Amino acid sequence: MDTPTNEKFRDSIGTVTDEGKRAWVYPKKPSGKFYTYRKWVSYVLLIFLLSAPFIKINGNQLFLFNVLERRFNIFGAPFWPQDFHLFVISMLIGVVFVTLFTVGFGRIFCGWICPQTIFMEMVFRRIEYWIDGDRGAQIRLDKQPWNAEKIKKRLLKWFIFFVISFLIANVFLAYLIGSDQLIQYIFIDGPFAHVSTLISLIIFTLVFYFVFAWFREQVCIIACPYGRLQGVLLDSKSIVVAYDYKRGEKEAGRAKFKKNEDRPATGKGDCIDCFQCVHVCPTGIDIRNGTQLECVNCTACIDACDHMMEKVNLPKGLIRYASEENIAKKAKFTFTPRLKGYTVVLVILTGILSGMLFLRNDVEANILRLPGQLYERKGQHIISNVYTFKLINKTTEAIPDVHFKLLSHQGTIEVVTHKNFIVPKQGLAEGTLFIEINSAALSGDKDNLRIGVYSSDTLIETTTTAFLGPRSYR
Repeated sequence: MDTPTNEKFRDSIGTVTDEGKRAWVYPKKPSGKFYTYRKWVSYVLLIFLLSAPFIKINGNQLFLFNVLERRFNIFGAPFWPQDFHLFVISMLIGVVFVTLFTVGFGRIFCGWICPQTIFMEMVFRRIEYWIDGDRGAQIRLDKQPWNAEKIKKRLLKWFIFFVISFLIANVFLAYLIGSDQLIQYIFIDGPFAHVSTLISLIIFTLVFYFVFAWFREQVCIIACPYGRLQGVLLDSKSIVVAYDYKRGEKEAGRAKFKKNEDRPATGKGDCIDCFQCVHVCPTGIDIRNGTQLECVNCTACIDACDHMMEKVNLPKGLIRYASEENIAKKAKFTFTPRLKGYTVVLVILTGILSGMLFLRNDVEANILRLPGQLYERKGQHIISNVYTFKLINKTTEAIPDVHFKLLSHQGTIEVVTHKNFIVPKQGLAEGTLFIEINSAALSGDKDNLRIGVYSSDTLIETTTTAFLGPRSYR
C-alpha cells in the first residue's frame, strides 16, 4: 500500500531523498528569545568544556578519563581501578538522570546541552553563516559553478573548520591523557617525540572535521543511541517541542495568510503555512507532523513561529513546549508513576554512591602470599611466610614513615630492603615482606591474619591475609 504524500515522513528520515541520497540541510539562521537563551547556555558550557581539563582542584585535574591507565578524576576526586565500582555507579546515576529528564521533558538535553549540538550550531554553523551567508545564499553558492568566489569561500571555511577541529581534538586528548602531559608533549618534548600521540591527535582531528563539516545532523539522527531511546522513553505526558494542531488546523485546516481576511470566520487555523519552522530546523523536519526522532528540541521553530505570529497579529505559542495531552485535552503536567519510579531509583543510587564515597579509604592495602611458596621453619618454633604488598595512596599528600604491625597475632613483620618507607601522593608503593609467628600462636595449618598499616604511630588502614603453617600445629 502506497503511503500518502503528506505521510511519507513516517517512512524515512528528513535528510534522505526519495532516491536514497543525502538531502543537505540549509537551516535558516535562527533568532529570538529561546535562541538567545541557548546562546548564553552554550557559551557557558563551551567555556567549561574547553577549560575543564586545565582546572586543578588540590592538584588534580577537574575531569580526567585516562582509560589506558585506568585513572579517572571527577570534579577533582581521583578514582583508581580499585574504585571502578564507584565509577560504574556514577555512570548509572547519569543514565538514570538523563532517562528521568527525557521522560519528563523530551530530548531537551540534545538541543541545549549536548556538545555535538553546541559545537555544530553555536560554532561551526555560525562560521558558515559568516562566510557563506544565510539559507538562501548557501543554496545559491552550492548551485553556482566553481569560480573564484566559491573557491575562496570554500577554502576559507574548510581551513577554519580544520583549525577548530584540531583545537577540539587537543582538548579531547587532554581529557584522556591529562593536560600536564599534553602540554609537556607539545611544548617541552615536541610533538614528534611522541609519534603515537601525534597520530591519535590527527585521527581525532579528522573525525571531528568529518562530523562537523559533513556528517553534521546525521550524528543526531543516525549515530546517537539517545535519539533512538526517546521513542521508548517519551509518552503522551512528556513535555516536548510541539505544534498545537488544534489551534493551527481548526475546522478548515491551515492556509496562507491574506490581508483583511476574517480568518476566524473562515474556520482556518492559525498556521499560515509559511514554512519558517521547516526552514529554520537544523535536522530538516516539519514539526507540524508531530514528534519525530529527528527533533532535538532546539526551539528554533518556536522562535520562528512566534516571530511570524507577531507579524500577522496572531497569538504566539502555536509551537511551544507542551505535551500531547496538553494540546489534545489541555491537561497540565503531572508527576506520573514513571517519573516517580525513576526518581526513586535515582535517589537510591545517589544514596548508595554517597555512602560508598563516605566509607572510601584514602589508602588501600593489599598483602598477598607469594605464589608457589608454602612456609619456612626458622628454628624449632618460628614459622615464616613470604608476601608481596601493594599500597595505593589516593590522596594529594605523600604518606611518610609507613610500616606494618600484626594486630591479630603475636609475631613480627620484616619488609625487604627497608623498614619504613614513603607512599607518594596519588601513587603506590609495593614490595616484599616476611611474617614470622611462633607456632604456638597458630590455631591450624591456615590462619587469617589482621595487619595494620601505620604512618608513624597512626593507623591508616587494615587488611587481612592468610598464613600457612605445618598441619601438626592444628
